[in-house]
Formats: sequence, structure tokens, C-alpha cells
Amino acid sequence: MTWADFWALIATLDGEATLESCQRLAEVLSRRSVPDIIGFAERHAEALYRLDQEKFGTLPVVDLTARDGRPFPQSSDVFLYTRCAVVAAGQAVWESVFFDVDKFAPYTSSECDGEWLLYVPDKAYELATGREWNRLTRYSFESYSNKDGWPDLPA
Repeated sequence: MTWADFWALIATLDGEATLESCQRLAEVLSRRSVPDIIGFAERHAEALYRLDQEKFGTLPVVDLTARDGRPFPQSSDVFLYTRCAVVAAGQAVWESVFFDVDKFAPYTSSECDGEWLLYVPDKAYELATGREWNRLTRYSFESYSNKDGWPDLPA
């Protein structure tokens, strides 16, 4: 799947990874070939992997503070869901955050949660084949897996 195809499919989310929009995307994707579903999963994992960088992951959650008033850090799960929200917002947003970290910050809000986007490839595969998919992708989308993005993390 080309990046253009991937972003065209992401555009069906209308900027947000809600349960409804992700179900709709999974249904659209399930009508494509299994190689396209796999290709979507690969592009999605790579898009998340590229966002897996210290400059994004160390940003605090914008609308939460700790009891003592300090900024509230993103957990690994929150960071993953935030990256999904950035991808769901579309190609222009995804590309812009690499040039301006401040454009990533609003997606750390507790109001922004892109978790549903994680399940789209698996749901599409299941709809298309009637089977569950134990997938592996070239890139890991898990937080802190991009060693180049987190150069100070121990190996």
C-alpha cells in the first residue's frame, strides 16, 4: 500500500479515531484485498514508529497536573494513544508535528484518544477472512521501540 492510499483511508476518520469512525474504516478496509489490509497495518505501524520520539513522549498531558501542581507525564499507553490520535488527524497534522513539536502537544489532552485506531487492521482482517490475525509488522508501534527516537534509553 502506498502512503497516498494509507492517508486516503485515514481521511475517512474525519480527523478523529472514535469507535464509530474506526469501525467504518475497518469495514472500508475489509473490502480491499488481504495484501492491502497487511499494507495498511505496515504503514500504520511505521507512522506510529516515526512518532515514537523523546521530543513527543516527554511532553506532559496538557490538561492534567500532578497533586503538587507539576505537569503530568504521559504513560507509555497514553503516548501510544496520543500518537494514534495524531495519525487519525491526517497526513498534514502528522507531517507538521515533525517540524513543530508544539503541534503535537494538543493531542496529549485526555480528550484526545486514538486507541481505537490500533484495532482497525485486525478488525478489517477478521471481517475479510473470518479469522483472527496474529500480526507482526516490520516496525513496532509500542512506545519507546524507536531506538533512534530515544537515544538515551538503555538498550
